[in-house]
Amino acid sequence: MRSLYLRACLSVLCAIALFPAQASARSFLDAEFDPAIPTLSQIVEHEPGARITSPDEALTYLRALADAAPDRMRVVQYATSWEGRKLVYVVLTAPENMARIDAIQADLATISAGRASNGSALPVTWLTYGVHGNEVSSTDAALMTAYHLLAARGDARAEQIMRESVVIIDPMQNPDGRARFVNHFRAAVGIEPAADRQAAEHDEEWPSGRVNHYMFDLNRDWFTLSQPETRGKVAAIREWNPVVVVDLHEMSGDDTYFFSPAAQPLNPNITAAQLRAYEMIGRNNAMWFDQMGEPYFTREVYDLFYPGYGDTWNTHHGAIGSTYEQGSPRGLVFERRDGTVLTYADAVRNHFIASFSTAEAVADNADRLLSDYAAYRSANANGAAGRSTYFIDLVQRRWNAETLGRRLAAQGITVFRQGGAASACGRSYPQGFLAVPQAQPAARLVRSLLDRDTPLPEDFVRQQEQRRARDLRHELYDVTAWSAGLMSGVNVDLCGTSASGEALTADAPILPLAEGSGDFATAVPWTDSGQARLVTLALRAGLEARVTDEAFTKDGRAFPRGTVIFPAASNGADGMAQLSQLAREVGAQTVAMQDSWVETGPNLGSEAYVRLTLPKVAIAWDDGINQLSAGAARYVLEQRLGLPVVPIRTDRFAGADLSEYDVVLIPDGSPASELREGGLDKLAAFVERGGVLIAIEGSVEAFSTGEDPLLAVKREAAIGLEPGESDESEDAEGPALAEGSELTSAEDYRSAIQDQSALPDTLPGALLNTVADRDHFLSAGYDDGAVVNAQGSQIFTPLDRSKGTNVLRFADADSLIASGYVWDENRRQLAFKPYLMAQRSGAGMTIAFAHDPTLRAYLDGLDLLLANAVIVAPSRVR
Repeated sequence: MRSLYLRACLSVLCAIALFPAQASARSFLDAEFDPAIPTLSQIVEHEPGARITSPDEALTYLRALADAAPDRMRVVQYATSWEGRKLVYVVLTAPENMARIDAIQADLATISAGRASNGSALPVTWLTYGVHGNEVSSTDAALMTAYHLLAARGDARAEQIMRESVVIIDPMQNPDGRARFVNHFRAAVGIEPAADRQAAEHDEEWPSGRVNHYMFDLNRDWFTLSQPETRGKVAAIREWNPVVVVDLHEMSGDDTYFFSPAAQPLNPNITAAQLRAYEMIGRNNAMWFDQMGEPYFTREVYDLFYPGYGDTWNTHHGAIGSTYEQGSPRGLVFERRDGTVLTYADAVRNHFIASFSTAEAVADNADRLLSDYAAYRSANANGAAGRSTYFIDLVQRRWNAETLGRRLAAQGITVFRQGGAASACGRSYPQGFLAVPQAQPAARLVRSLLDRDTPLPEDFVRQQEQRRARDLRHELYDVTAWSAGLMSGVNVDLCGTSASGEALTADAPILPLAEGSGDFATAVPWTDSGQARLVTLALRAGLEARVTDEAFTKDGRAFPRGTVIFPAASNGADGMAQLSQLAREVGAQTVAMQDSWVETGPNLGSEAYVRLTLPKVAIAWDDGINQLSAGAARYVLEQRLGLPVVPIRTDRFAGADLSEYDVVLIPDGSPASELREGGLDKLAAFVERGGVLIAIEGSVEAFSTGEDPLLAVKREAAIGLEPGESDESEDAEGPALAEGSELTSAEDYRSAIQDQSALPDTLPGALLNTVADRDHFLSAGYDDGAVVNAQGSQIFTPLDRSKGTNVLRFADADSLIASGYVWDENRRQLAFKPYLMAQRSGAGMTIAFAHDPTLRAYLDGLDLLLANAVIVAPSRVR
């Protein structure tokens, strides 16, 4: 241990030799420094890179810097996290620029709108840090970048950056996650930091600091905008319209440093001018890293395809959006596999240099980058990326369509709303439409989000298929499909018709479709997420309701399966008034029923109706559970549907009293070992007594094994292969002989060496079509099936009809793909296999999703499916 610590100290001394200013505990670059600008050690009592700065300490230091130099730095709060922590950005520029900062910002807005500049603008470099809270070195680099730009005297580069540009630093995108990591580290570290990767200080508890309070990966939330941290950040960026945005991360401690240019595949909406700018900035970074003798890599691993990242999303707005990745010490010192030692100071220094170098490149090329940005926005506004219009129907999934329109508007996209009956694209829209023109400054983001499919480059696909043919891993980093309309379950049509209407704003309330309270009852059609939220809130308020699993018609109007009825007699005038108020707040649809007579379908007294009550829901929490899945499920249930859940740690299930709960949800993961036999037995007994168990994705296997599984399905091996079984027997004197075979070709050889228990190749993530069993209550709201996300290698055999129901199954192979890229053998094997399964056991039911319906919270078109399982199922089994 002493030798490792000595090597760590020598590593720091080497950094000091290259950058002598670190010896004075001020910066990682040599300069004279203004004593009026406080150093980090003066404010929070540790030197740069010597300690991991906490969120509170970081804010304290930034405010001290701003107080010391108000003519050059401002601190602006842009959001508050779920746990109440403030998120801020700081504006840095020369005094003469700060004096006219409002004019600079206004001219940038003019340029962003596609109009000519009045000459006031300066390019904005937006440096953003710590979106993953346990990638800690970036925030300390942010503090050092701000300090150096303010305090360095006689540094011509810093002076030019401040004079020729505006630098905006977002030091902590995820303060809740950072606080979690810092608390973990400080509690675990001993008399000296341990370089051993197995040490507790490098081994985070569940959940890790990577995620925010709801355990979201905030770097995949840029267009979903589900989290307050993201919503505030996106609004702030749209107020400043930066020409360069850099998102600084950490990766494996065994890696070096990554900066742009990015790897393939590149999103087809990226322009040639942007690619040239990536090259220019990358070369400047390379020059600095060469001077340090610090290795780096480019054009590998980190691509620019999925627009939900901070790099690609900003690139779609015309900026040069980049991801930078530093090998992570995940603490203060870390021994790499090659025997070298990485220190926290190393990581902070590298991020600082990359930040400074990028800002320098912008200042050196201010006119070019500002001109390129202006040309990008103007060309899009004039139709360079298309002149057609996307029309979003307001009948199908009305509330989801309205929400999607506001989410687009929040990203700087122009959306028009046409209320009332209208026609466009050769079709009628009985309740109006949302219109999103292609000819607007954000046209390329519009296309990426609303096109049904964004194709992968043909050369890249060909290369990946060749890699797979050689049994190499494919190089797809994330999902291949994210069509916002498909994920929200709404119809989006594209045609050459132009449209106008009222411009939609991000904060515009969703207007309800309310017809008052009928003398007999109020009906809530089961059609979209808003309807499910209204029903949940009404149940929480104590209102009585009944739900039908059959469609009916009344007064010539059709009501779908799943419609919820709130009778006036049992709820009283006050209850019905409260329901109306809730409908207005949600923006939901209600229908007045003056009497109980229906023309077709069941009357209220039919057994097709059951009393709907508010379920008490528990969710498995902790080790064995995928934190992203657990967080997304809890978020969708609590924040979107309004249903509280109770997290129970996985190792507590064996002794838990589950009689208080109606539903237990097991998110994606591998929970069997953590639940142990006692926990699994307890859950089986819970179902037998009338509980509803919901298993998602990887957790399904925990309940589909054994002699009497709760779910009688099996996971499939790769197509054409079967899991191998031993040929040995107890009576054999020695190992069984293998069957003789003749290999006559390379294909025979490849087949012989194939792992016979191999799973299907990993599907990067695509949007697939499903077909519904219309006779099962769990498919209410999905008569025509649903578009779902599928990823990974998990494929299940269908449920035998004597055991249960395949409520939603994947479509046939030719109709399967809604959007994205799917390996051909996956496409053939997934066809007709189950997505949503249900099996009765005793008085209860096990419900299984083969793939996560709450993934990243962007599949809001599946909210009703989850509500059927969580809210309706307990009443059906009761």
